[in-house]
Amino acid sequence: MTIRSKLYAAIAVTVAGLALTAGVGVWGMNRLSDRFDGVQRAADARALALQVKFAIADFNGWQTAYGYDNGKSRPIFLSSVAGFRETLVRAKAELKRPVERSLLEEITAAFGDFMRLDRVAWSALQAGRTAQVRRLFLGPEIANFRRAAAGAQRLAQVEDKRAGAEERKFRDARKSALRSLIGASLIAALLVAILLVTALDLARMAEGTLARPPSPEDVE
Repeated sequence: MTIRSKLYAAIAVTVAGLALTAGVGVWGMNRLSDRFDGVQRAADARALALQVKFAIADFNGWQTAYGYDNGKSRPIFLSSVAGFRETLVRAKAELKRPVERSLLEEITAAFGDFMRLDRVAWSALQAGRTAQVRRLFLGPEIANFRRAAAGAQRLAQVEDKRAGAEERKFRDARKSALRSLIGASLIAALLVAILLVTALDLARMAEGTLARPPSPEDVE
């Protein structure tokens, strides 16, 4: 092999090593980006499930309040209910896995029963039947609230488990990308070392050629 051929081969191998390192880096970044998107989606779903849970507790509390203050807190209760409806609509639009849909249907059914009984209680309160209102709120209405709250709690647990799984996948992907990048970097460093050794070898060969006296044939 000629000096030029050796030099070209060493350069080509080194460039291939650097390209490998760059390719592994790009692959790792793309994989981490995908995993991070999954973490973000799971975190958003967990936050939304918690909003559903807290909204249920909020409107239930305001219903109890208006039952004991002769209806003064009902406007706040209705505002809380409207906020819950918006949150529930958003949850149904964003949480579409079978387990999520099933739990959201349970919450919707319990909320429907809750509001139907609320209309009865409000009519009774307007008619001055406060004892009936309190029996409704402390009996069947509590049961409706607990059904909705239980569904929301299970939904929050499902989303928390999903978020935890996505976070573990992201950490695993980060470790894998780091290991791959370190491995590719070591290979690239080895190839650069080979290039340097080849260059030194070629330099010695060139020096030897220049230092050798000319042969008689060359003189003639």
